[in-house]
Amino acid sequence: MARANDVMDVPEADRLDGMPLPRERARLIGHRETEQALLNAYRSERLHHAWILGGPKGIGKATLAYRFARFIIAHPDRFGAEVAAASDLDLAPTHPVFMQVASGGNPNLLHLRRPWDDKAKRFKTELPVDEVRRTVSFFGTTASSSAWRICIVDAADDMNISSANALLKVLEEPPARCLFLVLSHAPGRLLPTIRSRCRRLDLDPLSETEIAEGLSELAPQATADPQALKELTRFADGSLRSALTLLAGDGLAIAKGFTALAGQVPKVDIAALHGLGDLVAARNQDDNWEAFLHIWRMWLHERMRQMSGGRAADMLPFAELWEAANRMASDTEALNLDRKQVVLSFFQRLSKLA
Repeated sequence: MARANDVMDVPEADRLDGMPLPRERARLIGHRETEQALLNAYRSERLHHAWILGGPKGIGKATLAYRFARFIIAHPDRFGAEVAAASDLDLAPTHPVFMQVASGGNPNLLHLRRPWDDKAKRFKTELPVDEVRRTVSFFGTTASSSAWRICIVDAADDMNISSANALLKVLEEPPARCLFLVLSHAPGRLLPTIRSRCRRLDLDPLSETEIAEGLSELAPQATADPQALKELTRFADGSLRSALTLLAGDGLAIAKGFTALAGQVPKVDIAALHGLGDLVAARNQDDNWEAFLHIWRMWLHERMRQMSGGRAADMLPFAELWEAANRMASDTEALNLDRKQVVLSFFQRLSKLA
């Protein structure tokens, strides 16, 4: 799914083929209230130096972060007339700051993310401490007195304990005129000490109407069939990225196959299960793997939500399945294991619960 970057000739983490990166996106789908909250904070008397933007993966956290960063870099005077008159964080794509940020070449913006492992030819599974330590040189270089330095951590969930502690250290002693935008798919799992030093804004999942709006722009072919679009937005579960992933490869077939098998437990169709495993593990089809990860998480999350009013003892096995499946997926990605085995193991464990 990742492809070469025009600037650095290395892949971009989490890039969807044929789709613009968040730093290249001019338009934000949804999240108007959150955008307004950031704008109001920027032109207030006291601006907090660190923000956690939380919410599920693929709903626009990075797009909003870049939108905020561009606006600040282009308008460094928080109390200037242009900031006071602004109704949102929009910056024209022809603006020099927009073009610099889109190309990855703005010196006042640092993007921390999982780096590419050139030897293994894949992305590292964690955001390592050396990546976070880039903030030392970034904030240590000379800048004009009016310039802001902005660091986007994308995503903080990828940090190990060493990198989390390194981020905490710089959050505790922030340089002047700096801003941290910490993106997290599960903010509650971040270190309490990191959370205590940040202001938190949680972004809601996108509505089906907003997902359809995003698809009409990024994948207009998806809106041609109203019934297919309805299924797609339902399976996307509030994530535009997930909708785009399901469109690629065999995403919708995997979603339908998974839900059919989940409805059969404990006696699943073995041939259909192996067929699903073969689809998920198809060579050079990372979209299929990501689609499967999204679907089982969506399905299990909904199952646990429905049980939330019942006994804790009934929910515990499903919580344990959630942890076990995430661990299997993480190990499979880190060690390049057989993806089909994850599918088979998931349904084996699910059948035992049933």
